[in-house]
Amino acid sequence: MKPKFLTLTIATTLGLASLSSHASGYRFGSQSVSAQSTAEANGAEAIDASTIFANPAGLSRLEGTQIIGGVTAVIPQSSFTDSGSRRFTGTSSGGLTNQDSYTPGVVAAPSLYVSRKINDQWVAGFGLFVPYGSKLDYDNNWSGRYAMTNIKLESINLNPSVSFKVNEQHSFGFGVSAQLIKANLGQGVDVPGSIAALAGTPASAALLRAIVTAGGNPATLASVKDGHGSMDGEDWGYGWNFGYLFQLDENTRFGLAYRSPISHSLTGSAVWDFNVTTDAVVNKIIAANSGKNNSAVLLSIRTPETFSINGFRQIDPKWAVMADATWTRTSRLKNLNIQFPGTVQGDEVILQNWKNTWRFSVGTSYKLDEKFTLRGGVAYDQSPVAGNTLRHPALPDANRVQLSFGTNWKLNSNSSVDLAYSYLHFQNASGSYKNSCSPLISGCTGNGELTQGTWKTSLHMIGAAYNYRF
Repeated sequence: MKPKFLTLTIATTLGLASLSSHASGYRFGSQSVSAQSTAEANGAEAIDASTIFANPAGLSRLEGTQIIGGVTAVIPQSSFTDSGSRRFTGTSSGGLTNQDSYTPGVVAAPSLYVSRKINDQWVAGFGLFVPYGSKLDYDNNWSGRYAMTNIKLESINLNPSVSFKVNEQHSFGFGVSAQLIKANLGQGVDVPGSIAALAGTPASAALLRAIVTAGGNPATLASVKDGHGSMDGEDWGYGWNFGYLFQLDENTRFGLAYRSPISHSLTGSAVWDFNVTTDAVVNKIIAANSGKNNSAVLLSIRTPETFSINGFRQIDPKWAVMADATWTRTSRLKNLNIQFPGTVQGDEVILQNWKNTWRFSVGTSYKLDEKFTLRGGVAYDQSPVAGNTLRHPALPDANRVQLSFGTNWKLNSNSSVDLAYSYLHFQNASGSYKNSCSPLISGCTGNGELTQGTWKTSLHMIGAAYNYRF
């Protein structure tokens, strides 16, 4: 049975992900099914209560009370091929060199939006959605296990909002966010490499003497296995978002939207497993000499802000076009320093040094008849990963293209259903990530591994939402 060890990395990488659905990184699919059907190009369309996410100023266009409940299923297809991963000693890391089942078959996330028109100027709303997420489960003996074996990231965002309509041309929107992040991370500990590196040194002789003195069998070191680290953490963070909508004429409008960064201090625990030989005495001595202790964990992160510019044009009673450009300040995310309070153990550092990104999307809608409106869109999304040497197995991200289409099916005057399908194709992502620490260096935590190979990824997204208005 695999040990449970995910949270730390998730907390770290999770925090890295942008809050915006328009951002790459740990983005979890789409936060709105109607938006997904246009590849999220509809920020200025403001067609339903899910405008709370894209631009809260769009609430000013909604009448009465609206409720939307939806779910988006993400179906990833990924593979990894090793091309020379190594231990800190320079020898091959060994293990499985190909991985093709480390992503879940299906991951789904719900969304809920409610809006209520108060009077001719004010509209209030509330949104609940999953801003990002990740779940990777490599084999415990894969070639990159010293970087990580598992990661799981879960999040939820509560976003009460309000809009104010100044006049027929200008509307403003504002919202606050309460965001919960839960993260888990697991990684191997290179005990075999450490034993090999110490061979013939005074430190090796001292270790053997300690084992013999304690009544252990040093011969079991010949078949020593990896140790494991298990880390987890969670935190609530708070932020805000702002939107502006300008109505140029009856058929044309433009929007601006901003989401603030959110600071998190994820706290949890770290557990180290050194059941690495068949001799309990040997295991205890190795654990005592590892410099690693079960302890608390702390990771401070600040998610990047996003800024969007979007537009919408109703060409004629049937056709409409729309577009969005979103900038994400992912350059905020430098190194991730995982701390172990109450110990002399040094930080574990995950190199990121992400770059700022842009996402561009264009979409269209066509009113087929009184019941069906067809929608489609395409998007290009940049990856924040700055280069192969900074591509960590927790986020083997790459630039991607998204193709989406869907429909709104009007059931009656009060209710409708949105359906959407998206296909995302990622560029092949080559990585050559080197950890700067090693098990034999004091003052830091890490394996000193080189994880080298190529990830190939594509994914499908299927969304469905029910809309009710009264």
